[in-house]
Amino acid sequence: MFNVITVSRECGSGGGTIAEMVAQRLGWKLVDKSLVAEVAKRAQIDAEKAARFLESPDPWFHSLVKGLWRGGYEGVASRMDTDVIDSEGMARIGAEVIREAASLGRCIIVGRGSQCVLRHREGVFHVSIFGPRVQKIRRLRERLVPGTNVERTMEETDRQRAAYVRQFYDADWKNRELYHLVISSVLGLETVTETVLGAAGLRPHTS
Repeated sequence: MFNVITVSRECGSGGGTIAEMVAQRLGWKLVDKSLVAEVAKRAQIDAEKAARFLESPDPWFHSLVKGLWRGGYEGVASRMDTDVIDSEGMARIGAEVIREAASLGRCIIVGRGSQCVLRHREGVFHVSIFGPRVQKIRRLRERLVPGTNVERTMEETDRQRAAYVRQFYDADWKNRELYHLVISSVLGLETVTETVLGAAGLRPHTS
């Protein structure tokens, strides 16, 4: 019996919305922004920076924090081990939060390498959601600020997500063996939501 679902998603595929819909149907906790918030709290950093860093392996963050320290954030520096603020340290915090959420169960965990962190854990159903390029671009245009280079944003986001999983978990983000279900959102968000529930053998929550 599955009591945790991880959702990996291409940028613009609607995977985040699908994860939210699955969580609502089951009455489970959605671990997405809350994961970022918890990591930010433990690392004592801004949630926006944590969100940018958690799916990107780029080392800009370490340099940024060291620069802030030089600018007078001695209080933060005194409370944090340098291990915590390098890229591997941030990934460790993220994995720690993911494992804790999984131990509580009844949750949908979105991205952040959760399919790798929980790969061998019993009771976890792994889903990967992709979509047609045209639909992803149209969906992103509705979300992003006018004038944004949508295609470049989409490609860069997916590149960073793939690089994060490769660097910290030595895995190919699109390796089908990581997932129980790989599905296209071209079917429609509602249909995909129902398919995820059916494939995992889970019934919607009834109040």
